[in-house]
Amino acid sequence: MLRARGTGRRPVMLAIAGDSAAGKTTLTRGLVQCLGADRMTAVCVDDYHRYDRAERKGKPFTALHPDCNHIDIMEQHLQLLSMGEPILKPVYDHATGELVRPELVEPRDFVIVEGLLPLHTRLARACFDITVYLDPPEILRHAWKIRRDCEKRGYTPDQVRAELARREAESAAYIRPQRRSADIVVRFAPVAGRTDPPDTPLSAELLLRPTIDHPELGPVIEQAASGGTAMHLRLHRDTDGRPVDALHVHGYVSPDESQVVKKALWERLGARAGHLEQDVLGRFGEAGTSDPLAITQLLLLYHLLDADQRQAA
Repeated sequence: MLRARGTGRRPVMLAIAGDSAAGKTTLTRGLVQCLGADRMTAVCVDDYHRYDRAERKGKPFTALHPDCNHIDIMEQHLQLLSMGEPILKPVYDHATGELVRPELVEPRDFVIVEGLLPLHTRLARACFDITVYLDPPEILRHAWKIRRDCEKRGYTPDQVRAELARREAESAAYIRPQRRSADIVVRFAPVAGRTDPPDTPLSAELLLRPTIDHPELGPVIEQAASGGTAMHLRLHRDTDGRPVDALHVHGYVSPDESQVVKKALWERLGARAGHLEQDVLGRFGEAGTSDPLAITQLLLLYHLLDADQRQAA
């Protein structure tokens, strides 16, 4: 058996893939805070950029292109992490666009790998126990990217729009195809046909593919139905035409209705959740909170803890 240092077994590996500003870091942050830094290691594979921001200006491709990234080194490092071995990871400073001093990363019980291309190659995909793809509507992702890049990375709105246009072909060629390799596809978006107040949390749709064992959601759905309309499960046609379960988590319901779902999911975690901090889930931005985000993170926590329990056995 592959062994993780200090635990006697290999870590549980979770990949969160998606385009720029799709919400990967927000989703990851809550999981890390809930499980704790002593049990969780987070890695961003965007650190494997081959060129800094200034160098990329003279290249015929963007940061989304595999040729703009050290994919081979990323694969090697993912393999080492999956075997419980430390890596000396490169670091890309998104604020300055510079490649800075590498850092030592040691895997703990759980490793979350997020970024643009964690599921790009077969070898990389083989390193993960659970894979997730974030798939927000493009109009919403563009708005998030403009806000983030202007507030935190020194761009103007016109510069961000121009970069989005430049990246579109590579996004379609290299980022979106990773959706096919995800066990769970997550889409945060308003509910079509509804006109809710501007501050209404986005709802979430989770496609639960049968590539991994998902929790038995029947009792949770029943409790949700008894408490309101916070969540329901429907059969959906995936992009390849195959049937897949689609879990809908509504952001427009009252906090009390969402609390029924969160409590039911927390109970599904059982004794494994005894040491976890639930209040950190669902946070975004400086002070925002979202029950659909918290419920999505709870489902991912279930998969992480379930995989950890299976490996322990």
